Amino acid sequence: MATVISAITLSVVLVFLIFNLTPTPAFADLVYEDGYSVTTVFDGNKLHIFPRSVLPQPGSSDLFLLDSTDSTVYALSIPESGEVSLQRLAGNGTAGYSDGDLSSAMFDKPKSFAVDARGNLYVADVKNYAVRKISKSGVTTIAGGFSNKAGKKDGSGKDATFSNDYELVFIPQRCALIVSDIGNNLVRQINLKAEDCSSDSQSALGSTTAWFLGVGISCLIGLIIGFVLRPYVIPHTGRQQTSLVQQDMEALPNESGETSSDALLRAQKRSC
Repeated sequence: MATVISAITLSVVLVFLIFNLTPTPAFADLVYEDGYSVTTVFDGNKLHIFPRSVLPQPGSSDLFLLDSTDSTVYALSIPESGEVSLQRLAGNGTAGYSDGDLSSAMFDKPKSFAVDARGNLYVADVKNYAVRKISKSGVTTIAGGFSNKAGKKDGSGKDATFSNDYELVFIPQRCALIVSDIGNNLVRQINLKAEDCSSDSQSALGSTTAWFLGVGISCLIGLIIGFVLRPYVIPHTGRQQTSLVQQDMEALPNESGETSSDALLRAQKRSC
């Protein structure tokens, strides 16, 4: 009997210690800031799409969506009013390694992607140890992938190797992709082409601005030259045309009441 009572007492003590020694969340340290809300704008469960990462499309409120599970990249349009629309950009839902047309290209469980100023996408295709580029013309490999094995070799894109865990981010100020090579504990850089670091819209705006500026300066110079040369335009009669101001001055009488023409006639008579 004493043994049973001791066992019960020990159990009660253990329960008391468990509940009293377990740390409780420090809610007193939390500071909530009002004015924010959360809204679901896309539910992948309805379409069997599994968002791994999203990025903004340059110059738009729309998004790029990376589905790592099905190795597919989508363009996601989220209007303020109306239904959300989804368009597959590259990948066909089958894991593999194939460049070329957007419709036939394949990836293998990519984990991260980045977008440059022109809207080109760069995919961290980690299981293929490659960095892939998605553009309007198709899918290409720009770094890694050739050796088909993990590594940390720098050099040309074809010779470079990566670990099986890395992420990408586009840095426009460096015109480069920065690679967080997690598996190798390295931060690495992929230099891009200059054309990838300036958007078409910005270039077009610059050209249009320059064109309008040139036209404006030309017109201003033309107006200045026109005003300067106007009094000296020679008509078809071969005589120099006097300016309107000069004609008006000749028509005005002087203090004696004579016009310039009368004074000239009187001077001619005196000389005769």
